[in-house]
Amino acid sequence: MTENFIKFVDVTNRDGVQTSRLGLAKLEKTIINIMLNDMGITQSEFGFPTTDHEINYLNGNLELVERGAIDKTILSGWTRALASDIRLAFNNVPKLKNINLSQSTSDQMINGKYGGKKTKDDILAQTLDAINEAVKFNAKGIGVNAEDASRSDLSYLIKYAGECKRYGAQRFRYCDTLGYDDPKTAYDRIYTIAKETGMDMEMHFHNDLGMAVACSVMGAKAAIDAGVNAWINTAINGMGERAGNADLVSCILAILKSSGFEGKYKIDPQIDISKAWKLAKYTAYAFGVPIPLNQVAVGDNAFAHESGIHADGALKDRRNYELYDYEELGKGEPEIIETGRMITVGEYSGIKGFRNVYQNLELEFKDEEEARNILELVRYANVHTQKPLTKSELRFIYFYPNIAAKIMTVEPYYKPTGALKERIERLEKIKSHLIV
Repeated sequence: MTENFIKFVDVTNRDGVQTSRLGLAKLEKTIINIMLNDMGITQSEFGFPTTDHEINYLNGNLELVERGAIDKTILSGWTRALASDIRLAFNNVPKLKNINLSQSTSDQMINGKYGGKKTKDDILAQTLDAINEAVKFNAKGIGVNAEDASRSDLSYLIKYAGECKRYGAQRFRYCDTLGYDDPKTAYDRIYTIAKETGMDMEMHFHNDLGMAVACSVMGAKAAIDAGVNAWINTAINGMGERAGNADLVSCILAILKSSGFEGKYKIDPQIDISKAWKLAKYTAYAFGVPIPLNQVAVGDNAFAHESGIHADGALKDRRNYELYDYEELGKGEPEIIETGRMITVGEYSGIKGFRNVYQNLELEFKDEEEARNILELVRYANVHTQKPLTKSELRFIYFYPNIAAKIMTVEPYYKPTGALKERIERLEKIKSHLIV
């Protein structure tokens, strides 16, 4: 009998970047993919292959796969469940092998988004056409997403998933788009779908009611109990739309350490939890959102004790008040903070300061020309991220300069037509415009 595992699809670079008023530069998204790979996370939903400004980034990251820099984490794209989207996705990103197709399945969304113009049968037919198209492009992994699954009719979800499987989809993503489910309901519904269809199940829970992690792990339990693999969708530090997605580290620890899961359910064996702190810290820096003080495992207070009883107990035996060890997460090493002279590199850096920074990274240049070429890329990277560059970013540019240049290149596909073209031509004759 084949053993089933709980695997992880991190959606930081797809759903996390949809967080209102926040975002990531393409270089930062790339470093996150590399760090997810270093941690052994099963899959990264790394972006939108139908979106023009993502094209160079997506193709560049698939080149990293070819070169072995990303060798454990599967990179997958996200599109609407439209045949036209699939054609555009694979034309834009020819090396794409894994894709998830998304379609609304609840009465609320079918009526609210399509205005009564589509029926459930139309929704299914549209999805099946998209799967057919993905099969034609030799997609290796095809997943179907039921948006608002938690408010969708269960019998329709079973029919929808079963037909999608028959046409070539391997996974069904149960999307709790509004964070509506509770853990018991999530378990019951996901178990039923998995048992009826025999499909691997993905859990995609939002945190609007504060239950995203609980629902995710209970959904995963349901999938395993029903005899299929489970794939939990997560975001690093719980980033995402509105109240966010299920937090990556919290979900992993819940399965590894909680009373109902420890030793009973297995996660993807390649996952290395000791890389969690480094990943969480970089992602917080990239988004510009500090890790909350009380964040599970990686917050500053996760292992802090002040009250007399707690401090005394922790000093006598850490297990008195610590369920797991901070060392397991890659924490505990002292961090050096420079308080004297500091040389940094940015968009206006010169060669001497630049060389000093790379010398401290123990990276050398064979000649002046090589150094000045990398310097120019580093300058562009600083313009690109608008933040001081991290050691990981500097190393990436050094070792993969061509790919770094590609992912930082965003060419506006700006071809005005119709009324806009006429307006531009007309306004070009006017000397000044009121802007402020």
